[in-house]
Amino acid sequence: MAITDWHENDRPREKLLKFGEKQLTDAELLAIFLRVGVKGKSAVDLAQDLLNEFGSLHSLLNANETEFCKAKGLGQAKFVQLKAVLEMSRRHFESGLEKGNAFTSPELVAQYLSHELSHQNRERFAVMFLDQQHQLIELQILFEGTINQAEVHAREVVKAALNANAAAVILSHNHPSGDPSPSQSDIQLTQTLSSALALIEVRTLDHIIIGDKGRWHSLAQNNQMT
Repeated sequence: MAITDWHENDRPREKLLKFGEKQLTDAELLAIFLRVGVKGKSAVDLAQDLLNEFGSLHSLLNANETEFCKAKGLGQAKFVQLKAVLEMSRRHFESGLEKGNAFTSPELVAQYLSHELSHQNRERFAVMFLDQQHQLIELQILFEGTINQAEVHAREVVKAALNANAAAVILSHNHPSGDPSPSQSDIQLTQTLSSALALIEVRTLDHIIIGDKGRWHSLAQNNQMT
């Protein structure tokens, strides 16, 4: 049965307009992006097949061009569209941080950082450098490591903060395992970097750990900074 024959409350586009995007499944969201299915399959059926093939929406979004274009119903044009959508989303959050007070909205910060870090297969350590009003100057990926560890050097973090003329920073790294819970070494690293940055009068506002499926953990919100 074609999607046009479905009840309007079950059609992805109509469902989004009536109930909002959060009510859609991964397959339904992907179906809207795909727009059409293939012979014998609706866009929703094709989307579900792709999610089964890649294992998750995360893996699909993280696929390189070769992997992506091999899948049935996809191709270079879709790959370019997807990358453009992801980049627009990233710039949307970045723009909000540049115009507003980042520290008063950890949820916005976490969403922005998720776009930078959540689809990575290796651990990456990033620093958001902020001005006196806690607005974003720039984000830098300073260290990249293995699937479960990135070696972080306080001296390099301090040097980058001075070069950015930052008044404050928000630290962040991802957990490729998907679980954003901090380890004891994460907490100790935060304390070490906070102390080093304090020597040059740069405040460490938070350390946000990015997991998967929108999960994140703020050390500041959980009183784990000191």
